[in-house]
Amino acid sequence: MREDRQRLDKWLWFARFAKTRTLAAKLVTGGYVRLNGLRTDNAAKSVAVGDVVTVALPRTTLVVRIEGLGERRGPATEARLLYAHLNQDNGPLVSDLDNG
Repeated sequence: MREDRQRLDKWLWFARFAKTRTLAAKLVTGGYVRLNGLRTDNAAKSVAVGDVVTVALPRTTLVVRIEGLGERRGPATEARLLYAHLNQDNGPLVSDLDNG
Protein backbone atom coordinates (compact mmCIF):
# COMPACT_ATOMS: atom_id res chain seq x y z
CA MET A 1 0.00 0.00 0.00
CA ARG A 2 1.20 3.52 -0.74
CA GLU A 3 2.77 5.56 2.04
CA ASP A 4 -0.04 8.13 1.94
CA ARG A 5 -2.69 5.44 2.53
CA GLN A 6 -3.57 3.01 5.33
CA ARG A 7 -6.02 0.15 5.86
CA LEU A 8 -9.33 1.30 7.36
CA ASP A 9 -9.31 -1.28 10.17
CA LYS A 10 -5.75 -0.37 11.10
CA TRP A 11 -6.58 3.35 11.19
CA LEU A 12 -9.67 2.73 13.37
CA TRP A 13 -7.48 0.76 15.78
CA PHE A 14 -4.70 3.40 15.85
CA ALA A 15 -7.32 6.14 16.42
CA ARG A 16 -8.76 4.09 19.32
CA PHE A 17 -12.25 3.56 17.93
CA ALA A 18 -11.80 -0.16 18.74
CA LYS A 19 -9.82 -1.97 21.44
CA THR A 20 -8.32 -4.49 19.02
CA ARG A 21 -7.67 -4.58 15.31
CA THR A 22 -9.98 -7.59 15.06
CA LEU A 23 -12.82 -5.57 16.60
CA ALA A 24 -12.05 -2.71 14.20
CA ALA A 25 -12.37 -5.12 11.28
CA LYS A 26 -15.68 -6.41 12.68
CA LEU A 27 -17.00 -2.84 12.89
CA VAL A 28 -16.28 -2.44 9.19
CA THR A 29 -17.51 -5.84 8.01
CA GLY A 30 -20.62 -5.48 10.19
CA GLY A 31 -21.67 -2.38 8.25
CA TYR A 32 -21.11 0.14 11.06
CA VAL A 33 -18.60 2.26 9.14
CA ARG A 34 -19.01 4.63 6.21
CA LEU A 35 -16.14 6.10 4.25
CA ASN A 36 -16.84 9.40 2.52
CA GLY A 37 -20.57 8.77 2.90
CA LEU A 38 -20.55 5.29 1.37
CA ARG A 39 -21.00 2.16 3.46
CA THR A 40 -18.07 -0.20 3.19
CA ASP A 41 -17.66 -3.76 4.38
CA ASN A 42 -14.04 -4.09 3.31
CA ALA A 43 -11.68 -3.77 6.29
CA ALA A 44 -8.72 -3.51 3.90
CA LYS A 45 -10.18 -0.43 2.18
CA SER A 46 -7.48 2.23 2.00
CA VAL A 47 -7.97 5.62 3.63
CA ALA A 48 -6.05 8.86 3.27
CA VAL A 49 -5.80 12.21 5.00
CA GLY A 50 -8.97 14.19 4.28
CA ASP A 51 -11.31 11.21 4.09
CA VAL A 52 -14.47 11.37 6.22
CA VAL A 53 -15.24 8.34 8.39
CA THR A 54 -18.63 7.77 10.02
CA VAL A 55 -18.75 5.18 12.80
CA ALA A 56 -22.07 4.01 14.26
CA LEU A 57 -21.46 3.06 17.88
CA PRO A 58 -24.09 1.71 20.32
CA ARG A 59 -25.19 5.08 21.73
CA THR A 60 -23.78 7.60 19.29
CA THR A 61 -22.63 8.15 15.75
CA LEU A 62 -19.24 9.76 15.22
CA VAL A 63 -18.28 11.66 12.10
CA VAL A 64 -14.59 12.46 11.81
CA ARG A 65 -12.18 13.68 9.15
CA ILE A 66 -8.83 11.90 8.98
CA GLU A 67 -6.06 14.36 9.86
CA GLY A 68 -3.18 11.88 9.98
CA LEU A 69 -2.22 8.25 9.50
CA GLY A 70 -0.94 6.45 12.56
CA GLU A 71 2.30 4.58 12.80
CA ARG A 72 1.46 2.84 16.06
CA ARG A 73 -1.31 2.49 18.63
CA GLY A 74 -0.12 5.07 21.10
CA PRO A 75 -1.75 6.86 24.01
CA ALA A 76 -5.16 8.53 23.66
CA THR A 77 -3.60 11.98 23.35
CA GLU A 78 -1.64 10.78 20.32
CA ALA A 79 -4.70 9.08 18.83
CA ARG A 80 -6.76 12.30 19.03
CA LEU A 81 -4.32 13.94 16.62
CA LEU A 82 -5.34 11.48 13.89
CA TYR A 83 -8.84 12.94 13.41
CA ALA A 84 -11.05 16.01 13.73
CA HIS A 85 -14.66 15.73 14.93
CA LEU A 86 -17.27 16.87 12.41
CA ASN A 87 -20.36 16.10 14.51
CA GLN A 88 -22.72 19.07 14.54
CA ASP A 89 -24.19 18.10 17.88
CA ASN A 90 -22.42 15.94 20.41
CA GLY A 91 -25.63 15.35 22.39
CA PRO A 92 -27.52 12.08 22.74
CA LEU A 93 -29.33 10.62 19.75
CA VAL A 94 -32.49 9.89 21.74
CA SER A 95 -34.14 12.61 23.79
CA ASP A 96 -35.84 12.12 27.14
CA LEU A 97 -38.92 13.94 25.79
CA ASP A 98 -40.11 10.71 24.20
CA ASN A 99 -40.52 9.04 27.59
CA GLY A 100 -43.92 10.65 28.23
